[in-house]
Amino acid sequence: MIIKILMLLVFFGVMVSIGLYCRKHATDVNGFVLGGRSVGPWLTAFAYGTSYFSAVIFVGYAGQFGWKYGIASTWIGIGNALIGSLLAWVILGRRTRIMTQHLNTATMPEFFGKRFGNPSLKIAASIITFIFMIPYTASLYNGLSRLFGMAFNIDYSVCVIAMAILTGIYVIAGGYMATAINDFIQGLIMIFGICAVIGAVLKSQGGFLSALNGLAQISDPEVSATPGAFNSFFGPDPLNLLGVVILTSLGTWGLPQMVQKFYAIKSEKNIGTGTVISTVFAFIVAGGCYFLGGFGRLFSDKIDIASGGFDSIVPTMLSGLPDILIAVVVILVLSASMSTLSSLVLASSSTLTLDLLKGHVIKKMDEKKQLLIMRALIVVFIAISVVIALIQYKSNVTFIAQLMGMSWGAMAGAVLAPFLYGLYSKNTSPAACWVSFLFSTIFMLVNMFARPSLPALLQSPINAGAFCMIFGLIIVPIVSLFTPKPDKQLVDDAFSCYDKKVVVPQSEALGEGEEV
Repeated sequence: MIIKILMLLVFFGVMVSIGLYCRKHATDVNGFVLGGRSVGPWLTAFAYGTSYFSAVIFVGYAGQFGWKYGIASTWIGIGNALIGSLLAWVILGRRTRIMTQHLNTATMPEFFGKRFGNPSLKIAASIITFIFMIPYTASLYNGLSRLFGMAFNIDYSVCVIAMAILTGIYVIAGGYMATAINDFIQGLIMIFGICAVIGAVLKSQGGFLSALNGLAQISDPEVSATPGAFNSFFGPDPLNLLGVVILTSLGTWGLPQMVQKFYAIKSEKNIGTGTVISTVFAFIVAGGCYFLGGFGRLFSDKIDIASGGFDSIVPTMLSGLPDILIAVVVILVLSASMSTLSSLVLASSSTLTLDLLKGHVIKKMDEKKQLLIMRALIVVFIAISVVIALIQYKSNVTFIAQLMGMSWGAMAGAVLAPFLYGLYSKNTSPAACWVSFLFSTIFMLVNMFARPSLPALLQSPINAGAFCMIFGLIIVPIVSLFTPKPDKQLVDDAFSCYDKKVVVPQSEALGEGEEV
């Protein structure tokens, strides 16, 4: 217990110290929100990865989908690496960095307002972002509390409040630069931790081959009548597994806290380096988490899904590990949760301040006032998410995976297609953006409050979110064909940043017909 507490104290001390050290980078809005657009590839890649993977992945998703799909759940981690990291960096990285600097935008909603010349789009995007980030943030605490309860027997409320306060301190003090540096340290802990935990869990089951053989012996008639389904290549339910891959991989393309990482990277040449680092990080962390969760059924004699839920699977798998490894796991999940939480609260507070309050609710807002309001909103946002997390825990409203699925589905479903086409196509119309915004928001609210009215396949928040993203990618270009485009000069100016004219010397040559 002494070792566990000492490791926690050192961890918290380092996080807070970095936040205080980075105060010099957070003296203006650009520095506080984007780190002055001077963050290098390693910090950006780790910030992207640690914001991507949190306790929701390690505890909620790894446990639930490992239980449902067995070892095939590893495909989710592979999809996260190839689609959610590699393709996201390749397709969005360069264009996002160049156009957002050209348009002088610091948030995703601000991008919509300036790119399409429509302030109403900016307001709508900021409202969607703020509302649906709250349940996602609340879901972070739940997974962490399970592990803290296992390792320290600490009350859930104490755990949630302590994590929220410590994250708030370093984000409020140092802004984006503090979160980026902390994310780098937290990312290293996550890589080391997941490798150590996988090795220990497999060793407890007699090694990798023995664990696979154990999975082959397990059958569940309610899931699949096929023997050995849980150690098969695509698992017992490939269609729903595909829905999870799409939601968790493609979803990052439309999440403001993820895309904003591309805004802040130092230069275009850093994007290639960041792409490689981010992809490798995702393979290790996401692939490792889902791979580990795939062996959850080997511990079925210790797990009571009816009372503890899917969120109890991974903590139960880890409960038999040595104390030092349990301490490493706690720091691992704490790192993952705090890094994601810091990204969420920074993105939501900056969006609400710059896109909703500035110029609309508060007409005159100088730099100093903007910073003050953003810092105050970070406190408000953390407090709301803590209250929701406590209510959710006491009433057992839903599982972690459902909370995250609702948030990702609504946010990414609404803005992914308009943002992507806004970077690449001059023909995308404001009306198409509105259709995407409204459809995904309404559809996910129906899924939340009137689920039985939907087709069986779309009653799952995971599948519903994936459907919203794909629907947006199809409907936005179709609606754009039949609706008015933004002002041509506005669009041409936005895209001029990709093809700047340069003057080069040319050797003078004699024209035809000229005499020497």
